[in-house]
Amino acid sequence: MATAIRPRRSVLYMPGANKRALEKGRSLPADALILDLEDAVAPDAKLDARAAILEALGQGGYGARELIVRVNGLETEWGYGDITAMAVSGADGVLLPKVESADTVRKAAAILSSAGAPDDMSIWCMIETPMGVLRAESIAMSHPRVAGFVMGTSDLAKDLHCLHTPERLPFLTSLNHVILVARAFGLAALDGVHLNLADDEGFAAACAQGLELGFDGKTLIHPKTIALANETFGPSAAEIAESRKIIAAFEAAAADGAGLVVLEGKLVENLHVENARRILAMAEAIETLAIETEPEKAPA
Repeated sequence: MATAIRPRRSVLYMPGANKRALEKGRSLPADALILDLEDAVAPDAKLDARAAILEALGQGGYGARELIVRVNGLETEWGYGDITAMAVSGADGVLLPKVESADTVRKAAAILSSAGAPDDMSIWCMIETPMGVLRAESIAMSHPRVAGFVMGTSDLAKDLHCLHTPERLPFLTSLNHVILVARAFGLAALDGVHLNLADDEGFAAACAQGLELGFDGKTLIHPKTIALANETFGPSAAEIAESRKIIAAFEAAAADGAGLVVLEGKLVENLHVENARRILAMAEAIETLAIETEPEKAPA
């Protein structure tokens, strides 16, 4: 399921057992929400959390935000029930934890289909173990429902026995590999969370690095980080203006029959035009999302 142009600059985890958080999610400026049934929910609260998410999705009110439910693994007592319940919940997709094989994805896809999930319901895969990183390619091609990867850098650090450093050097091999696979198969890729909420400078640096590496956005654990993620991963005003210039210059040259385009001393090739069009499409999608998710105002 190659992903269309859709903003995923900020993707906020929300604990499924917290009804107040699920309600607050309707007004937050996040591009997407991950309604969590896994790590954020204690074992004795799993079924109540599932019911709360189903109720929240049934009530709606989330606008055009992308809604993904992180289910429990199929090896747990809740995984099958989670996937079955979410198949017709109205969620845009399910996020599978700790994916290490194509077979896991195919099993989840079969459950979704048998439970009546619509054809456009996506499967997202948490890549958070060394085996998951190494098998990213087979996971990517496992089923047409696969829409993207979500990095789980906390679990990955545990398995790698590595440290969380400001430059994230221990993760670069894994991050680069997952990005490479995602782009090869037309999938989205989301960077892992930044755990230290008091470290604003570190969070900003991690967002900038994630953008440089090629991620579509950042997964988040607190609403206060949404604005910076949106700013970092969204095209800037300068990028939008430059993109318009590139497209205009290229189209003008084509109309004149010129085979070479030079803009402000720089050669413009078709690859630059394609990237410029991608940037403008993303800017338009962000603007549309903002309009469609704006809370309705009470009549005066």
